[in-house]
Amino acid sequence: MHRLRTLGVAPVRRQTQARVYSVRPALTSFSEEENLLRAEVARFADQVVRPKVREMDEKAEYDADVLRQCFEQGYMGIETPGELQGSGMSFVSSCIVIEEMAKVDPSVSLIIDIQNTLINTALRKWGTPEQQEQWLPKLATDTVGSFALSEWGSGSDAFSMKTTAVKGDGVYKLNGSKAWISSSKHAGFFLVMANVDPSQGYKGVTAFLVDAKNPGIKVGKEEDKLGMRASSTCEVILTDCIVSEKDVLGQVGKGYKIAIESLNEGRIGIGAQMLGLAQGAFEQTLPYITKRNQFGRPITSFQGMQFDIAKLATDIEAAKLLVYNAARLREEGKPFVQEASIAKLYASQMAERVATKCVEMMGGVGFTKEFPIEKFYRDCKIGQIYEGTTNIQYQTIAKSVLKAYE
Repeated sequence: MHRLRTLGVAPVRRQTQARVYSVRPALTSFSEEENLLRAEVARFADQVVRPKVREMDEKAEYDADVLRQCFEQGYMGIETPGELQGSGMSFVSSCIVIEEMAKVDPSVSLIIDIQNTLINTALRKWGTPEQQEQWLPKLATDTVGSFALSEWGSGSDAFSMKTTAVKGDGVYKLNGSKAWISSSKHAGFFLVMANVDPSQGYKGVTAFLVDAKNPGIKVGKEEDKLGMRASSTCEVILTDCIVSEKDVLGQVGKGYKIAIESLNEGRIGIGAQMLGLAQGAFEQTLPYITKRNQFGRPITSFQGMQFDIAKLATDIEAAKLLVYNAARLREEGKPFVQEASIAKLYASQMAERVATKCVEMMGGVGFTKEFPIEKFYRDCKIGQIYEGTTNIQYQTIAKSVLKAYE
């Protein structure tokens, strides 16, 4: 206490009564409702999705019954209000569904992720009451949505897009081509970004709601991908695609804001997906390696193997904390952009490390299709590419950190 006075610091007074402190829950503590949801999704993924995983991967096509049941279970409209036929749950609930589904099939997790964190979120935040009433019930019950932003010449530099929207008498005419558009083959609805005034650069980018039945929109070549094969990834071609001015989402020239803010939330979803993927690979690996013997003993009794297991468990737990911290921040309405990028960056890199090491620990069988580990290995790589590449995340994080020192 004398030393504290010397330093000019007020000494801590001994309390005569016990001080009451509020205890905050751990980041990975979930409500009873959230835990029930997790258990329900885990059962669904195990009983309905798992038997179809290999077939969907080989055919590069979602099983129609799996997709139908995802709608029936309410997984395609998790945050959509009940009055619009959604589940009326939270953003964290969306992350739980995405994570649990990815433990079994990241491809099924992906269509749920896009539907909830990109499409539904954009309509809820920027849609007019009429737009919400027209589309959100459909998206919650039977219609797949697709987010059409990227083009052949504008990936990370998304707002250098060439797709145009020319104003007419109460309508816009859209022309251009979109590339690598997820869920496009199954989509009944597209959220399309086009530029109403290319001379204005990104300030001309506008978001349009386009019905897949519109004769001016066509789904083109489907990509033959390394992983996430059940999810369709196609070119989307717009040729004199006429849409009403009432189909503008938000304000004209504000499409860049809608895209950026939607992707910021979507990155947390990708983090949850990569977290689930890593857990799925790890949980499928452990039962095999704990039973496999070499040199007269279980291979998990070797120190080197134990160290690898410990590293992977630590990696997964760290990603879980990052993902759900970002999700809780978003849910509380607090700034989360930096945390979302960190979660997406770390979880996507972690998933690759875990999947790679799981293949190695499995040995020869890990390299075969007899076990699902090789699929997790193929599926994980896209996590470092879509919804903002690794370098884009580095850039976003660095800008956010340096802003405090300007």
